[in-house]
This record gives sequence, structure tokens and C-alpha cells, in this order.
Amino acid sequence: MAQLDAKSLFKISYGLYVITTNDGERDNGMICNTVVQVTAEPPKVAVTINKVNYTHDVIKKTGKMNVCTLSKVAPFAVFEDFGFRSGRDGEKFTSTGLVRSENGLPVLSRYCNSFFSLSVESYVDLGTHGMFICSVTEAQTMADEPTMTYDYYMSDVKPKPQPAAASSSGAKRWICPICGYVYEGEGQPPADYLCPLCKHPGSEFEEEA
Repeated sequence: MAQLDAKSLFKISYGLYVITTNDGERDNGMICNTVVQVTAEPPKVAVTINKVNYTHDVIKKTGKMNVCTLSKVAPFAVFEDFGFRSGRDGEKFTSTGLVRSENGLPVLSRYCNSFFSLSVESYVDLGTHGMFICSVTEAQTMADEPTMTYDYYMSDVKPKPQPAAASSSGAKRWICPICGYVYEGEGQPPADYLCPLCKHPGSEFEEEA
């Protein structure tokens, strides 16, 4: 039987982005690594977002978004603001300044080297995720710093996990590889479990050494 090692997909090279939206009352943003240009003339971009994210629902409703390309100078605080809590629960732009693009949506005024505004043309239902196929309506270069990649985030930005106190129940501890959240249980988190902080699937949690 052919093997399927999900971790092998981590070897695919990704950039890291902040997707910004507005739900009609407040600005929202989320960390995303599934952004790809699909055509050059005219320029079109595909953005894939997990349906559990509030941003997914806002984009389906409004049909527009901005993509801010994070640079290597972005600190971990940016990932805490936009990756570890939901826009349903409150304001995302607490420690990061913003400006506005022509479509009225926010753009990070720091920590990104470019942004582009997107208008949704079509939607592909992928089960757990939705893919938005978009036309580019505005694009600007903002800085010369190199783009933040997933590998660089994991090796140079994300804090290294610190030893935690032993479980009082004696249960095994499983750690989210993205944000460090700890799940306790006799076995790995169930297949449908999502990290409550960053929504990473429980199937990829790693047992504490």
C-alpha cells in the first residue's frame, strides 16, 4: 500500500500573508499561507481559506479582500494578533498600524513588503476549505525586505517550546507544531480536532518528548 506522510507536504515552500477584510462594522485579518498567482494576463490570484475562519464568511459576503505579504522583519506579535484568535471575538488591529487601499480595506503599514487588492470572480468548494479565484484591482510594493516564508517563521520567528509542567492526570501531552498549544490525552487528538488557538489540525500534533 502506498504511504501517505502528511508531513511531507510541509516541504512545499509557502509565503506568509495577512488577509484583511471588513464585515461592515469592523476590520478583520488572518494569517494565510495558501495564496498563489494563477494567471499573469490579466493577473489573477487564488486564495484558499478554511471554512472555520471568520474571514472565509466575510469574503463570501463582501467579495473582496486585501493580501499583505509579510516580510522577514515581522515579529511574532503579528502572528499572535492575526493567527491565534478569531475576528468574531474582537479587534485584530491592536498592535499593528494600518492604512487604506482604494477598496477601503486595511493594509498593514508595517511588516509587509507588498499588498494587493482582490475582487472575487468565482468560488470553489473544497469541503473543509473554500478557494476564491480573484482579479487583482490594485497592487503596490511597500518595502525591499525579503518575504517571510513558512520555513523562516518556524526556524527564526516562532518561539521555541519551553518545557511544561507534567500533567497532573498523567496523560500524554501533544503539542501543536504551529503555536505550541498543549493537548492532553491518552492518544493523539481526534481526526476532527482543531487547535483552539491557530486552528491547526490535531492529526499533526506532536507527542511531547
